Amino acid sequence: MSCSKIFSGNLPELIYEIIKCFRNDFSTLHSCILVNRLWCRLAIPLLWEDPFSIPTKNYNFIEIYLCTLNDDDDFKSKLSEYDIKNHLFPYNNTLFNYPIFIKYLNTWKIISSIEKWVSNVILRKLMTEKWPTNYFTDSRSEFNFIRLTNKSLFKIFIENEVNLNTLEIETISYIYHDYFQDVLNLILQNSNFIHNTKNLKLHVGDTPFYYPFRDKNENNMIKKSLCQIINSQKNLKKILFSSNSLPLYQSILSLDNYNCSDTLNTIIFYCINFKNMTTLNKAFEQLNVLESVHIFYCYTLNIDFIQQIINLSRPFKLKSLFIDEILQIEPLKLLLEKSGHYLENCGFGFSYDTLKRQILELIIKYCSNIKFFDFYGFENQIIYLAFNLIVSIKQNLNYLSINVCETFQLVDDIERSSLILRNLGQILPSKLEYLSLILHINASDFEIFLKNSQNIFIKKLLINNKMRKDSENILSYIKEYIMKEKRVTYLAIMDSFYNNSTEILTKSKDLYYLKDEVKEFKSHDIKVQAYYDLFIKVYEFIKEMN
Repeated sequence: MSCSKIFSGNLPELIYEIIKCFRNDFSTLHSCILVNRLWCRLAIPLLWEDPFSIPTKNYNFIEIYLCTLNDDDDFKSKLSEYDIKNHLFPYNNTLFNYPIFIKYLNTWKIISSIEKWVSNVILRKLMTEKWPTNYFTDSRSEFNFIRLTNKSLFKIFIENEVNLNTLEIETISYIYHDYFQDVLNLILQNSNFIHNTKNLKLHVGDTPFYYPFRDKNENNMIKKSLCQIINSQKNLKKILFSSNSLPLYQSILSLDNYNCSDTLNTIIFYCINFKNMTTLNKAFEQLNVLESVHIFYCYTLNIDFIQQIINLSRPFKLKSLFIDEILQIEPLKLLLEKSGHYLENCGFGFSYDTLKRQILELIIKYCSNIKFFDFYGFENQIIYLAFNLIVSIKQNLNYLSINVCETFQLVDDIERSSLILRNLGQILPSKLEYLSLILHINASDFEIFLKNSQNIFIKKLLINNKMRKDSENILSYIKEYIMKEKRVTYLAIMDSFYNNSTEILTKSKDLYYLKDEVKEFKSHDIKVQAYYDLFIKVYEFIKEMN
């Protein structure tokens, strides 16, 4: 295929396919820009798809956006009012119309970027120029400027008729309510802005629901606006509901009365309270192409909720189930009887061992297609059940996370960790995308694990070793059995040191910051990464799946 494209004259298309492989490798994309005009033209759109999510200390891209505003726009006309000079925004002519490249917008990330831009760029320039300014003399004036900038950016994206792939409407705290409502109003006033968005993600944090001293109508305004936004969609493929305080009852129920019955294929629920949602089944019955439902740490998964699922005439394709509250086992049994064969990702965070044992037995019985298993257990019998599950799902298992360490239970941690290391290696599949171990590692046990798993390739291996003063370092074993054999692609190791008497964490050491060691692993084609950069947060992992 590649050769045919070259000989048929489709070299730009081929180059673009190559450059797309570096979509999240920003330093490489910047290098591509410098190769020639063609490479620059192909790389720039990828760099500007989601600039608000790029980790950077340079927020000048905000100025590049703002320079596209007309001189009579509110933003520019108010600069002089705030005693900010126009030449703080020097980008009068740009090579590209950068706003049209935007594909992903997150309302919170935009606000956060503007705040950092104001504090790190605008104020610094003002001080450098030594301009006397009355602006930002109080917190309210800075708030007004950030609010104005936020509205202006969204106006720019709307006026450029950008083709959004994903919109995340996210509010972190009630103090950002005004910013949040500004954006909702702009979106609702310009419905075409998001009518073709494929992914809609609604995250609602602290709201006036928990702050009675705020205007109670604000809560209703947010709910009403979210419902209107959902109902405005024409081509929505994925929707995420996330809330730890705001009841999203109306928003969820609006699914049965909107335009995406034949397009929506994925729904994600995160921290949703299903209490009193007695007509949820009506919404699901209207969704004709729904392929996956993901439930993360939601509340009130009781018989009232599950009975609605049981009564559906359609299949309920539950792909993810992560719970950390104590449930009634019988409703869960009914749910897994109906949907267990669809389940691909699961984990249980609570420490109630009797219930966890029952749940593992149900999963072994009903769920044979697990790809991601997040295990957290403190009892030997439960660990053996987890081994049985790993064996039963071995053909499909691709991501495995194990944590058997409990706070202030160091002696038990050692025993459980030894049990894991002596029995895990021989039951793992021949290839894993991801293996994370949080254990109190005894060196001899670890060597047994490495010997038993020496024919297994692990793309991403993470180890958090909970150590005491007398613990032996395991790095030499990793070099002997993993580095020299080139059995992993990415490696992250964190040594967490605990006080022998108090069992309190005293310090931690990340292999990533030992430069000589990193260089040695690199010479064997193994990339050492920072532990928390490689560590998968399950919710984020599922949220970003296509």
